[in-house]
Amino acid sequence: ATGLLEQKGHSVRLVDAPAWNWSEQEVIEDLQGFKPDMLIVGTSFTSLNNDLSLSKRLKESTNALTVMVGPPCSQYPERMLDYVDIIVRNEYEGALVHLAECISAHDLDKVLGISYKKEGNIASNPDNAWSTSDDLDKMPFVTQTYKKHLNIGDYFLNYSLYPMVQIFSGRGCPYHCTFCSWPQNFMGRKYRARSVENILDEVQWVQENLPEVREIFFEDDTFTINRKRVHEFCREYTHRGLNIAWSCNARVDTLDLDTMCAMKNANCRFLIVGFETANDSILKNIKKGFTVNQAREFVKCIKDSNLLLHADFVIGLPGETRETIEETKRFIREINPDLLQVSVSSPFPGTELYNWYKQNNYLLTEDPNDYLDECGHQKCIIFCPTLTAGDIVREVDNILKEYYISMRFVQNLLKQIIRKKGLSEAKRIWRSGRGFIHYITTRHSN
Repeated sequence: ATGLLEQKGHSVRLVDAPAWNWSEQEVIEDLQGFKPDMLIVGTSFTSLNNDLSLSKRLKESTNALTVMVGPPCSQYPERMLDYVDIIVRNEYEGALVHLAECISAHDLDKVLGISYKKEGNIASNPDNAWSTSDDLDKMPFVTQTYKKHLNIGDYFLNYSLYPMVQIFSGRGCPYHCTFCSWPQNFMGRKYRARSVENILDEVQWVQENLPEVREIFFEDDTFTINRKRVHEFCREYTHRGLNIAWSCNARVDTLDLDTMCAMKNANCRFLIVGFETANDSILKNIKKGFTVNQAREFVKCIKDSNLLLHADFVIGLPGETRETIEETKRFIREINPDLLQVSVSSPFPGTELYNWYKQNNYLLTEDPNDYLDECGHQKCIIFCPTLTAGDIVREVDNILKEYYISMRFVQNLLKQIIRKKGLSEAKRIWRSGRGFIHYITTRHSN
């Protein structure tokens, strides 16, 4: 959004206050120096209360038109418009450009996709059309905005070489996983993608203009939806002589060994894969779209291609029992991923999963701000017929400890360090290890 507004001739300042460790007063002083006509605040479900109260104070200190964007905007218009002037539902770049064009006239009824108060009542304009593939190709590279406005050294992912940048090659997800908030609250089900040429132009721009970057992570829900496109990307990546590492999200049912080998040969490091559980009934309950046997075959292909595997699982999904948790534990030991993430089931408002928990009276709270504790760690806000919220959290922590404090994981670490770019891998592992130790120690203290 910052890059697009600048492309349209507007003067924009992008501030990441948490990354810069800025206090509220420092943000206010910076705003008063910039004197914006429009103030845009990004929000998420778990930070919504903080973001709303802060937005109100920022508005009072600047008198700017205050706009909020992010997934919660599709769920809480009444609540949010007590604090901000306008909310943008779903994708927001186009709406922000239109708002900037009519800000002096306040001709809001012509801006699609927004909600605001009009004569004391909430007015919701018709939805904006989803972006198209052509729209995405016309947007400026987000990495140019990173370079101009941010310090990429502020950002770290435990699975990526440091420093890294995250970009999207496409938006929307055609799959129907009941728990995923982005397709249901923000980016939609319709899949649209940038051209391979456009994506590689940005990869090449990063390699030439951000030489400190060690890796690009494609943040698409599923980068690998179209195998033909993946093969084209890999061929053109090689043809251009690019060498920066990259990684992506993938699904069990979207790749075969041939495609994985092509990705590996084009400098792909690892795949993040959402397995979620090792029980077929639970996979069916959450509409995941594949079976445990398919997942098992997928892992074999990853091993054969020599890509790294970052495996994601969730505990507490519909149908979870102590027995199904044991199945998941055995499966994790069987596939022996290079990295493991295990999460508490967190049903976000607006998702099919949230509605299921609510209808069955399995929610302990309806406020997503309660999903994290004071340290930013996951809390469990649901229960199952045979599992309490405390049981679910303990099982998550036990799985993580069993995996990360084991000789098998030590062997995985050594395997990663002796790979290409071993020094960068070692630095990533060291930093990740410190984070895990902090998590375990503070988790015990709570």
